[in-house]
Amino acid sequence: MHHSQMNPSVRRLIAEGTVIPAHPLALDAGRKLDTTHQRALTRYYIDAGAGGLAVGVHTTQFAIRDVGLYRPVLELAAETAAAWTTRPLALVAGLAGPTAQAMAEAQTARAIGYHAGLLSLGAMRAASEDDIIAHCEVVAREIPLIGFYLQPAVGGVILSADFWRRFAAIDNVIAIKMAPFNRYRTLDVLRGVCAAGALDRVTLYTGNDDHILLDLTLPFDLRDQGVTTRVHIRGGLLGHWSVWTASAVKQFEMCHKARGQDSLPADLLALDARVTDCNSAFFDVANNFHGCIAGCHEILRRQGLLDGIWCLDPAEGLSPGQMQEIDRVCREHADLGDDTFVAENLQKWLA
Repeated sequence: MHHSQMNPSVRRLIAEGTVIPAHPLALDAGRKLDTTHQRALTRYYIDAGAGGLAVGVHTTQFAIRDVGLYRPVLELAAETAAAWTTRPLALVAGLAGPTAQAMAEAQTARAIGYHAGLLSLGAMRAASEDDIIAHCEVVAREIPLIGFYLQPAVGGVILSADFWRRFAAIDNVIAIKMAPFNRYRTLDVLRGVCAAGALDRVTLYTGNDDHILLDLTLPFDLRDQGVTTRVHIRGGLLGHWSVWTASAVKQFEMCHKARGQDSLPADLLALDARVTDCNSAFFDVANNFHGCIAGCHEILRRQGLLDGIWCLDPAEGLSPGQMQEIDRVCREHADLGDDTFVAENLQKWLA
């Protein structure tokens, strides 16, 4: 499927930039899929105002592929969304593995009704950039692609600005999620897309949980042979946005509004530090992100959107001291949460 064949409303939504939470996986105490809470999460994100859902991605746990849950989880999210809302909603499927696997997942996602694939390159860590580009070109024949620059701490591959130039030149690439958690590498992506002349087709999304609001607010000036190109990151596709999503949507709207002003509000710029502080606890920065998925689960558990924080891997859970850090940020930054919104709607979502 080529991006020109996408629903025009969805294509426009992705191009303009929107809020796309990375969808977690709801499990019961036996570590089996909990369909009631999985549906509730999808409904929550839609009612919170998200413009899309990313399913089968890192936050959904890559291990769903090992236990036969990839297709069921993608189907459940798509079916729930279709029954819950009629507004345009961008459905993004995580794609992973070597070329044959990524192609098969793209075909599965496309058949279910997903609009784009977020392509993880973790399986290509030992490959050259030439081989990775060839891999991306093959998968792009199956579904419009969103590139994914994942930080090395959780399996990402370090890639050059020239790689991102070549990637952006692939005709069926429509966006790139930048999540290296590194300003130098983020700039490599911006430079690459600009050098490819693809800024009109490839929308930039932040996945940098350490600078979410700054990424969405600040302009980026790129210089090439004395010519300045001003670039904006227009949307976000974030695991951090899997929690407190109603507030995240409001923050996103504040950032978009601020970009049209002559001067940026100091309070909005300062808010970035508070959001990053919350993320440090949720994502377990103190322990090199070991508890990042369980940390998000804990927030959802407290709100009743999950029954527990179980992950597919029994060894994956909160790190020592992480619960105390989550307690701290929930106390210090309670105004950034959406507990009231969730409490008012929870029973409807669980029905």
